[in-house]
Amino acid sequence: MAAKQALLSIDFINEIIHPEGKLSGKGYAAFDAEHGVLDRAARALDEARTRGDLIVHVKVGFSATYTEWPEGSPLFGAAKQFGALTLGTWATGFHEKVIPIEGETEIVKHRVSAFYATPLEAILRNQGVEAVSIMGAATDLAVQAAARDAHDRDFAVTVLGPACCAANEEDHQTALNLLEKIAVVER
Repeated sequence: MAAKQALLSIDFINEIIHPEGKLSGKGYAAFDAEHGVLDRAARALDEARTRGDLIVHVKVGFSATYTEWPEGSPLFGAAKQFGALTLGTWATGFHEKVIPIEGETEIVKHRVSAFYATPLEAILRNQGVEAVSIMGAATDLAVQAAARDAHDRDFAVTVLGPACCAANEEDHQTALNLLEKIAVVER
């Protein structure tokens, strides 16, 4: 029987959320340390697995040649200069607390939204998904973009706030407040 519910786990990669990641200085690792985001995300994954939900792990990254890299992006523009977000390296591996298990879908994205130029929508439709729960890093970037795109594609959206992180509490809360207009937001 096809899954009707999916859990999207977005950008919980070492480069962003691990204290040794090149982007951890932006505040994501500290946010996790303060709020236990990865532990909450691990519990959400366990619960989704128990229910038999479709689980999709999404990560941002670029090939070693940075062919897909948006040079003019204020967000990604310096990635090539610093050798950040390189696919196939420890940096773009999923954090050890939220590693996919066999049979779970993994998607690579090259922009903020998990839907942009990826097979995500086709996978969800093919599996009969009608509702998505979203968690990840960062609340105000990838989570918000995915939630908005899922909403506009007529999926029922739930944002798992305690399993999301941002660079700081203000960005996190502001994003959750805005998302309440289009999604159920768990706090």
